[in-house]
Amino acid sequence: MRKLNILAMLLLLSFSAMAGNGMVEYKVDGESFEGYYSSPSKDAPLIFLVHDWDGLTDYEVKRAEMLYRLGYAVFAVDMFGKNIRPTETADKKKLTGALYKDRERMRRLLYGGLEAAKKAGANVDNAVAIGYCFGGAVALEFARSGADMKGFVTFHGGLKTPAGQDYSKTKGELLVLHGSADKAVTMADFAALAVELEKAGLDHEMATYSGAPHAFTVFGSTRYHKVADMKSWDSFTRFIERVLK
Repeated sequence: MRKLNILAMLLLLSFSAMAGNGMVEYKVDGESFEGYYSSPSKDAPLIFLVHDWDGLTDYEVKRAEMLYRLGYAVFAVDMFGKNIRPTETADKKKLTGALYKDRERMRRLLYGGLEAAKKAGANVDNAVAIGYCFGGAVALEFARSGADMKGFVTFHGGLKTPAGQDYSKTKGELLVLHGSADKAVTMADFAALAVELEKAGLDHEMATYSGAPHAFTVFGSTRYHKVADMKSWDSFTRFIERVLK
């Protein structure tokens, strides 16, 4: 678990003050959730960000800051619930596993978060959805649901399509960023998705990074791969610069 240290806490507080935004509480199905919103201007293009299996932590806030400085608004959706930030692997597996088994709930949480972003002032009509690890798989679920987004981006996320689903309703372009040394999500999964997207006639771009393991973008972790992180971030920023007007 990436815990907020003193430096990260100061970063979060100073960034929130600079952006004039911060945590946003909202409800879905009568349950309380807490996302994070930042925006440099009223009509800034929106990045709808889905966290990994740690829940919404300082990592998402850091990515939001990076995007804020590039002129983008960010709404980091909460998929677990207010104050639910698991620290044990068993709890992370339980929370993500429950959502993988209940795709309808996963979608309700996504659309509920998008509505919360809209109420917070986000420009949801000019948006791209992205996700990391678990969040990457969720971003692809959002794509298959027919969400009205300009694009969908997954960083080292799960790539398998659940039985009975396809990409026939997908409206935006897809960008898939994957580590070729990933043992959790294999290159076979990557290739299968490429075939599926091509068959569906979807505009997509897919890239792999040599030597990069699963979760290669996580700052400070043993899995962090600086070159792959930098290259994937460059591909991502070029993608959003093109699809978001």
